Amino acid sequence: MALSSLLFLAAAASAPAAVPPGVTATPPAAPVVVLAAKDQRALLASADRKLAANKRLVFDMYRIVLQAGDTDRAHEFIATDYIQHNPNAAQGLAGLIAYVKATRPVRPVLDHLEIPMIHIMAEGDYVTIAFARPETDAAGQRYVTTWFDLFRIAHGRIAEHWDPMLRSDRKIDPNKQKLP
Repeated sequence: MALSSLLFLAAAASAPAAVPPGVTATPPAAPVVVLAAKDQRALLASADRKLAANKRLVFDMYRIVLQAGDTDRAHEFIATDYIQHNPNAAQGLAGLIAYVKATRPVRPVLDHLEIPMIHIMAEGDYVTIAFARPETDAAGQRYVTTWFDLFRIAHGRIAEHWDPMLRSDRKIDPNKQKLP
């Protein structure tokens, strides 16, 4: 390939993407307002008793362990050999307890979640819970994104957990994240 062709390809690769004719490039739209569930307990209902029990287990674990920081009760909800896919927390029940103790204070146990829960759903042995997650960007602008946690239930305990946490993410106390 000729040098002029290589230079053209390099320039084209580094150039900003062209906007198709008739389309105007605009900054991201204003953030969509995210509404938390008005009745969290209604979301726990299910015609299937197993699914309702699984949702209740996750909801109560969130309230008692993750929100209130009551690690003395973690064994009621979490399996001893708990598998953790969050790269910032160690494996097992002991790993979860250490993570909670390092990221949040002990608070009173409430009958609801203070972080803005959008939805909780269950299918088989899995429960997914979604939250609105208020954040601040590098320019100091507030915005709201979404956080998801997925749990696998086995023998009446949470046996496995997934979330979108990255190793590079800062440690946060999600309970401090309130909608504006």
